[in-house]
Amino acid sequence: MSNPLADLVLGFQDLVAQVPDVVQPVIVALAGAVPFIEGEGSALIGVIGGVHPLIAALAAVTGNLVTVILAVSLSSRIRAAAVGRRERRAASASPATVPSGTRIDEPSAAGAVTLATSPTATDAPQRKPESKGRQKLNRWLVRFGVPGASLLAPLALPTQITAATLVASGIGKGRVIFWQAIAIILWTTVTTAGALGLLATLG
Repeated sequence: MSNPLADLVLGFQDLVAQVPDVVQPVIVALAGAVPFIEGEGSALIGVIGGVHPLIAALAAVTGNLVTVILAVSLSSRIRAAAVGRRERRAASASPATVPSGTRIDEPSAAGAVTLATSPTATDAPQRKPESKGRQKLNRWLVRFGVPGASLLAPLALPTQITAATLVASGIGKGRVIFWQAIAIILWTTVTTAGALGLLATLG
């Protein structure tokens, strides 16, 4: 009696075999660049498709890591631009300028004037509620730091979003890329080993 799962794997391998050997790792790398597929998913696809496990893992890691580096670079530029705008506003603000909505209290006994700013609609802009994945990432970041959050984050968020979020919070680019690379390699290795175990079981 045939095994439906084994038949499905063989059919998938026959389909992949029609693609030139040189192109197969490229396809795996492109899959690794897609959020929610990433290194672990693309390595699984490659190994089950008949690509050599080492080649599949390397291609998957490469595709995933390249997009993480791009996400880190873009997020870092956005943050730097935002910080620069805030600094320019602060530098251009005159000390004698009284912001809108500010109440000048009566002079104190020492002759000083205190400023009390009344809340306005622009002081507390409405923020979109964070997704459950981002909430988990924030909790892990507080509890385990950057290393632990990076290693656990694939359970909740794509690595590209994780990397961008960490950089936006002020963590250095090099540190984010380093720990994201460790996480990608670790999860891809685990998935590759799992795929090999599945093939051995079906065989």
